[in-house]
Amino acid sequence: MTTLNFSRASKEQAKARIALTGPTGSGKTYTALIVAGEIGQRVALIDTERGSASKYADEFTFDTLQLTRFEPSALIDALAVAAHAGYDALIVDSFSHFWSGTGGILEQVDHAAKRAGGGNSFAGWKEARPMERAMIDALLAYPGHVIVTMRAKTEYVVDSDERGRKVPRKVGLKPDQRDGIEYEFDIVGELDQENTLVVSKSRAKSLSGMVIHAPDGRFAELILEWLNAGRPAPTVADYVAAAADPEASYDQLRNLYEEVARRHLLEAAVLDPDGRPITLAKLIVQHGNKAKNRVVRAADADQDGWREAA
Repeated sequence: MTTLNFSRASKEQAKARIALTGPTGSGKTYTALIVAGEIGQRVALIDTERGSASKYADEFTFDTLQLTRFEPSALIDALAVAAHAGYDALIVDSFSHFWSGTGGILEQVDHAAKRAGGGNSFAGWKEARPMERAMIDALLAYPGHVIVTMRAKTEYVVDSDERGRKVPRKVGLKPDQRDGIEYEFDIVGELDQENTLVVSKSRAKSLSGMVIHAPDGRFAELILEWLNAGRPAPTVADYVAAAADPEASYDQLRNLYEEVARRHLLEAAVLDPDGRPITLAKLIVQHGNKAKNRVVRAADADQDGWREAA
């Protein structure tokens, strides 16, 4: 029977997990670049918006990767490459494409339903859900700061202006992603057409309920203060290095796997020694199998030596 033990909770330094939602023109990309540039030194941006983020390259320094298909595996592969390259702040602009874009989750459900016959949506979701979960787990396990933007479905409401006239105003509604996606992030900000940000969810008390017009570097500084409070925590890079240690025993690697599991980093996307995307879990298992084989070979060699001596 597994022994369950409680231990004293302690706050560790963390990496940002931020979602910015809003309608077209609300400033999601621009705000993401402001925040990423303040909390990270090297910024990468996964661009699903036909290169639109590069229009801000005269104001911000960042590297970009443009994608035209949005299978969950495409994002996982991009995360692995970005992690290996050492980008400490990563923007996904926008995360909505991996839900409703070409190859995204909704399309995966449709294809799976057709393969099952009769357009069975239940069968489609049964096949697509593990892909979605793997993608989200890889995103949340990224070894640097993560900021995603999400398009918000919009509608128009009629307000009165300062003269009492009725005027239409575009407002954002729920993000174009699966229901409940906001629970995956530590900070969620909703932007409107006037570039006013409302922090609708925050695990940082200093940011909870904050309303900011045209968010700037100060908003990012508050985020960084909260993230840096606490004791240092091991990074994915630390675990990759530990797994690759040629002196690590099978038992040490098994303990490493269990520690990574406790930190919810098993699905972190990394590159294997041949440069292929792989999860941290599979990488540790590969090295564990090699360590086990070394023990077997050593035992066989000892057995052969004993036979020769006999």
